[in-house]
Amino acid sequence: MSNWIAFDDEIARWRDAGREAVLWWRDDDAVEVTPALKRLFEVQHATEAPLALAVVPAQATAALADRLADEKAVDVLQHGYAHVNHASPTDKKAELGLQRPAMIVLGDLGTGWMALERLFGARALPVLVPPWNRIAPPLVPTLPEIGFRGLSTYGARTREMPVRGLRQVNTHVDLIDWRGDRGFVGLESALELLVRSLGAARTTTNEPIGILSHHLAMDEGAWDFLMSLMGKAKTTSGITISPAHELFASREARG
Repeated sequence: MSNWIAFDDEIARWRDAGREAVLWWRDDDAVEVTPALKRLFEVQHATEAPLALAVVPAQATAALADRLADEKAVDVLQHGYAHVNHASPTDKKAELGLQRPAMIVLGDLGTGWMALERLFGARALPVLVPPWNRIAPPLVPTLPEIGFRGLSTYGARTREMPVRGLRQVNTHVDLIDWRGDRGFVGLESALELLVRSLGAARTTTNEPIGILSHHLAMDEGAWDFLMSLMGKAKTTSGITISPAHELFASREARG
């Protein structure tokens, strides 16, 4: 556990300041019940960590909805519409870019939200998770107009409310090395990024720090780290794991 010393030291700084660090956990690309999804829920059950599951509406199955009906600590977020890349081969992948007319993109999102509501009912939150964590900036102001109350991408947010009626809560620690071998980023890299993000939240950004997992792409190293982190956060004073429905609630709803 020596690799965790920097993490413990950072949380001690939060305690010394009389504050509590906030983590949250988002997992992307859910569409159906798979062995990997079942393993994800095993981690959630073992650690009792609330989970935000980003579901692709166009591909989501009734079997997934039935499985989630038994889960008490899982929120559903909208992961784009079909998770289809519309960018050119020379550009970074994006479903919610400007390659198509905005009305078509927004129409897809509206159709996707109706599908999520039908499948998951009140468990579905009006929170958009853009595929590949990318959305064209001109589309963001239109999101509240079509019913979204939250947005979640990757990296430090610029502001909590990018536009009126829309709260942004991002993820900061991706467990997958997408630019390398597409396996676990490694214990040292994950912890370094986590500690750096927690430090920035304590001194500058004051935002929840999001852990981003992808159950369909996880190797054993990633699963082990996820279990260790969620378990450690559960038993360490000075840090808490918050559910998405609380983080994206309005200030009035949160009191």
